[in-house]
Amino acid sequence: MPSTPPPDESTPTPPSAPDAAPAITPEVVEEHVAAGLAAFEAASTLEELKTARLAHLGDKAPISLANRSIGGLPPQEKASAGKLVGMAKGRLSKALASREEVLQAERAEQILVEETVDVTAVPARRSVGSRHPVELIQQRMGEIFTGLGWEIGEGPEVEAEWFNFDALNFDADHPARAEADTFYVDPPERHLVVRTHTSPVQARSLLERGAPLYVAVPGKVGRTDEIDATHLPIFHQIEGLAVDKGLTMAHLRGTLDHFAKQLFGEGITTRLRPNFFPFTEPSAEMDFLCPVCRCEDDACRTCGGTGWIEWGGCGMVHPNVLRACGVDPEVYSGFAFGMGVERALIFRNGVGDLRDLIEGDVRFNTNFTVEV
Repeated sequence: MPSTPPPDESTPTPPSAPDAAPAITPEVVEEHVAAGLAAFEAASTLEELKTARLAHLGDKAPISLANRSIGGLPPQEKASAGKLVGMAKGRLSKALASREEVLQAERAEQILVEETVDVTAVPARRSVGSRHPVELIQQRMGEIFTGLGWEIGEGPEVEAEWFNFDALNFDADHPARAEADTFYVDPPERHLVVRTHTSPVQARSLLERGAPLYVAVPGKVGRTDEIDATHLPIFHQIEGLAVDKGLTMAHLRGTLDHFAKQLFGEGITTRLRPNFFPFTEPSAEMDFLCPVCRCEDDACRTCGGTGWIEWGGCGMVHPNVLRACGVDPEVYSGFAFGMGVERALIFRNGVGDLRDLIEGDVRFNTNFTVEV
């Protein structure tokens, strides 16, 4: 007996038979309608109702299959079958819409309950950011000088060597120009440095606007210091410059007394000790009265029992500086001063270690958010 040859895979497979349509009789149709109505009523959520709709009104639902099979009926039966199926689909659709309306209302009520906000409840405490203490005290210093009618100056932190040294009467062999003290920026032929003080802004201001001029310059500076409790390689200074006709050391002393009193409290005064700076002549070292012991405690740890705290340098602007900036020293005179912002923060707010200022601990910063 010859074996049956294997089927040729190239021969197309006959299509599968369509889903069998249910018999279109009033009893069968009513049975499917009752099942659909029960499923719609049993749905407790919109998701369950969607599943019931697909089962009883979807493309493969019994009613839908019956509706598609009407075309194959004898002509005399099509009208009655169409009417029967149409009425059944209408009942199911009406029941579906009614149940959907009920479930939509229930969901809306549930959302109102779940998302209700009690506006009288105590809000949760959230940690908020705070400004850095150096920025806060710089702003306070600026406010003191703007209250005197001074301007607040700004300038580049990477500065031309001429503005940083030459315009301020620094000799070519001055120790401050050494790489051991100053950050130089490559390439060397550009003669750029990280400014070692904010005094270059004073020179820029004089060249730009001329005299008379009253300007305070807070800002960031850099020197090649090792990081420890009292030194940082990048820190902040505030410098002041006043150039006008008839200014004397008396005006300088009055300005410094006012500045110290506003920053450290009533009764704080300053004293001047002779010193030397290239950009001032005569020059002085400025001290202010210890705000802790007020010169009354020989054992004070803040001032070492001296009653005074060294704060910065000052003096009358050197004629060479005025000439370099285009100002006639025969007509105008001026005074200048400069002090460290972090140093003021140490004595004003009791900061014991400058490293705390750069470690980025927000708990440290929040101690300075309110000024008393």
